[in-house]
Amino acid sequence: MINITHRPRRNRKSAAIRNLVQENEVRVNDLIFPLFLIEGKNKKTEVASMPGIFRFSTDLLLKEIETCMKLGIMTFDIFPSISDKLKDKKASEALNKKGLYLNAIKEIKKHFPEAMIMTDVAMDPYSSDGHDGLVKNGKIVNDETLEILAKMALAQAEAGADILGPSDMMDGRVGYIRETLDENGFTDVSIMSYTAKYASAFYGPFRDALSSAPKFGDKKTYQMNPANSKEALIEADLDMNEGADFLMVKPALSYMDVIKLLNDNFNLPIAAYNVSGEYAMVKAAAAKGWIEGDKIRDEILLSLKRAGASVILTYFAKEFALAKR
Repeated sequence: MINITHRPRRNRKSAAIRNLVQENEVRVNDLIFPLFLIEGKNKKTEVASMPGIFRFSTDLLLKEIETCMKLGIMTFDIFPSISDKLKDKKASEALNKKGLYLNAIKEIKKHFPEAMIMTDVAMDPYSSDGHDGLVKNGKIVNDETLEILAKMALAQAEAGADILGPSDMMDGRVGYIRETLDENGFTDVSIMSYTAKYASAFYGPFRDALSSAPKFGDKKTYQMNPANSKEALIEADLDMNEGADFLMVKPALSYMDVIKLLNDNFNLPIAAYNVSGEYAMVKAAAAKGWIEGDKIRDEILLSLKRAGASVILTYFAKEFALAKR
């Protein structure tokens, strides 16, 4: 007889025992669903590079949110796609209280006060330059951008946003925004900082959805170098001390080591953004019949949870919730 003392397979012998000893589980409550907003009424257009993901006018966005809330999704990250004619170098439209974005936030909170609405704090959706910061003489300037971002953040908080997502990667922006919010009485508004946002090639479909690609150059002077992980510790330490409530890693799949690194070193909740390119790859391969898309989806989300993400922003949120019913 072969003498084997430890047999790990005993804890895999049935579905019941596998479930009993399972270490990680993805719940619908863990997910944030990014949604795209467009101008007009009764408009719904699919993002060509993101099958199953749509841009919605405000009226249809409300219906989509209601549907998702019935599935258990309670937090939504809203991204606006605005006309080029409304864009300028200082992203002025971001402060327009009668504009698309701020009005949509107000409408969502009026109809669904229990929903958690996250917003994007960055200039690129509104900038004629397509960059996340103010451009002067061909360079993205840091400190003058902070003033614009703080005004943008305050306007979003006034409209009813629950969580602000500074996605710009400017130095000092979390502290500047936190101070502005607190001085104006918005001490309860949370900040989910894009702490380790990398200069990645995985963002293409997102930029397609919003027509927000930079008009010149790239974003490497402010987004992080994909080769670096220790740098993420510096960013996370700064964001935590400046008042962030969550620390985010973006993208997710190629940066699970960074998710784990932040989770191991900080007590704040760690968020992972399962970005557009990651979603699109799964959809494209599944459409070819090369992979089982639903199983890959679930494995990806579980791997992010295992790496240490307690919050996952993902375009798979709605279909995952449907599958869990």
